[in-house]
Formats: sequence, structure tokens, C-alpha cells
Amino acid sequence: MNLALSDEQEFLREAARGTLSRVKTLEAAREALDGDAGALPDMWPAACEAGWPGLLIDEAHGGAGLDAFDAMLVLGECGRVLAPVALLGHLPATAILGAAPAGSALLEPLASGERRAAYLPTMPPNDLAGGWTVDPAHGSTRPSAPQATDDGKGGALVSGTFAFVPDAPGADLLVGVALLDGRPVGVAIEASAGGVSIEEVHRYDATRSLGHVTLRQVPATVLDAPEESLAGAWHLAQALIAAESLGSVETALEMSVAYAKERHTFGRAIGSYQAVKHSLTEVLRQLENGRSLLYYAGWSRNGAPAEFPLAASAARSVAGRALDHGARTMISVHGGIGATWEHDAPLYFRRAQLSRRLLGGTAAATDRVAGELIAQADAA
Repeated sequence: MNLALSDEQEFLREAARGTLSRVKTLEAAREALDGDAGALPDMWPAACEAGWPGLLIDEAHGGAGLDAFDAMLVLGECGRVLAPVALLGHLPATAILGAAPAGSALLEPLASGERRAAYLPTMPPNDLAGGWTVDPAHGSTRPSAPQATDDGKGGALVSGTFAFVPDAPGADLLVGVALLDGRPVGVAIEASAGGVSIEEVHRYDATRSLGHVTLRQVPATVLDAPEESLAGAWHLAQALIAAESLGSVETALEMSVAYAKERHTFGRAIGSYQAVKHSLTEVLRQLENGRSLLYYAGWSRNGAPAEFPLAASAARSVAGRALDHGARTMISVHGGIGATWEHDAPLYFRRAQLSRRLLGGTAAATDRVAGELIAQADAA
């Protein structure tokens, strides 16, 4: 197995980095935290120009026909500069639609970016929870997935709530999972439909668009997607946020190493002190470990689909912890200035603390890894 990037993937990554370099995203994030609600740039037109909305949509429907591995490369570059590009919500939604014949008619405007989708994240069953669940707005108890009832016309009426949905504000189409007669089905819902309420949520990371979505007897298109693809969208979201997190770790490490080389104390660069060297080496270790797991997850989605849930969860678990550790280390290495409002380090710390709680959180991914490995050991 060769997990080295191909020439096309290298070009995709460099092109993404070039596109994102045109906007001063970190400066905008700081201005947004200062109270300027309009400071964050609209990155969607740039994403559309680059073809990112159609990364996972086949060419027959106007997309690029690429795979999760390629999407991870783009999300990694977004994470490097904390770019507010609404791909974390859009891409898993297109993956569900692409697996459902009934959803194919919706794909073309999503591939071009004319319309934007948001994935309503629903965790599939695991060894700790036997049913499909969603993130809670408060507390740690995960509510059951929303309920759907047959509308007698081939569609469904959906009622329920989804908390902290990435990229929900401003989305045109909501795609997720609901329980119809006790079984999970994919649903596509127009965000403008009656009974849909999207409450924009502001948390300590200004670069992350979130919303609480409430559905009250909302008409929905039932997607004839297999249950594996519905669960796969959840694991794809895990892999994408892991890629984004590792991109942020790369920047945190680069900034920390550069400062450790130029900052001197007692006549020596602080990077020459053992404590600093060891702390930065640990960040590098976690980064490389996470990157290896991420690349394997990207390959396994098509190369070994049965292993994708475990691989994606492992990548999410390691990447979340790597970002938390890398952000804390960046603040520590930069000393007094690392904790100041004007420095970039607190922006990455904010991203780390929010990312580790979204989409089930780093802890849930770790629990899934443990559960699957224990089950494999018991079977052996």
C-alpha cells in the first residue's frame, strides 16, 4: 500500500493553500471576536471557483468525482489558517445524496455551489448506545434521532432537533437521518420549508459557523440510501474534522518552532533547552501519528469500507488530542505573548476546544475505537 500523495493530490493541496492565502482569515477572526460580526469573509465564492463543493460528487452530476482523501487535503489547508469555509457541513451531505438515486436530482446545483447543503449529524449505533442519536444542546445525554412519519405521498414529515450543526446557518438544503417506523432513513429538507428553524449559535471560536436546527412536521424527501452510507456520512464527518484539526496542528508547530529559534534568553535560543525541545517533539509525534491514521482512513473509505468507521474514529481521536496539545504548547512556548489577545495562539486554542466537542466529540470517537477493538479481541 502506497500512501504517498500523487502529483494530482499535491497540486490540489497547493492550489487550496494558494486560494486560502488570498484572505487574511486570522485577522478577520480576531476582529470578529472583538465584536465585528461582519469581519469574517464569505469564503464560499472562492470555494466554488476552486470546485470544492463538488469534490465528492461524481462527474455525471457536475462534480469532481474525487474521494474522501482529496477532501481531507482541502480541509487540512482550511484548518491551517482557520478558514471559515462551509465544507464540513456540505461534503457529508453530498455523500448521502450521492448514494441515493432519489437524491441525484439535487446534486448538480450543490456541485457548482449554487446551493449549499448542511449535514444534520446523527451518530450510528455503537456499543454504548444501541440507537441513532444526535448531539445534545445541553448536558451529556444524547437524544434519539428525530422521528419521521409517512406523509402518504412517498415522502415524510420530520420532527426533532439537531444541536450545534456545522454550517447550518445560510444552508439551502438540510440532509440527515430520521427514524421512520424505527428504522433509519436519509432525509433531504429544504431549509426554507415551513416548520424549519435554524438558530445561529455563537461560541468561543468565531471562525466556526454553528446552528441549532429544529424541525416541526417538516416535509422531507426520503432518500433511498443504504444504511451503510448513512453511517458512513457520520464517519466521513469525523475524518474531515480530523483533517482540519491536523492542519491547525501543522501551523501551531511551525509557529512554535520558528519562535523557539528566534527567541533568546541567557544568550541561547529557547529551542536549545531540553524542556522546549521535548514539548515540540511531542507535538510532532502526535501530528505524524494522526496524519498516518488520517491517510489510512482516506484510503479505507473505498479501499476497505468495513475498516472505515474504525479508521475514521481513530484519526478523529488522535487529531483532537493533537490539536489540544499543540495549541497549549504554542501558548507555552511563546511565553507571555502567547496568552495575549493580539497573538494568533489563542485563536488556535479556541478552535481546539470547540472542535474536540463537536460531532460527538473526541471522547466519543475514542469510545468507538475502544469498543470496536474490544469486540475484535473477543471475536478472536
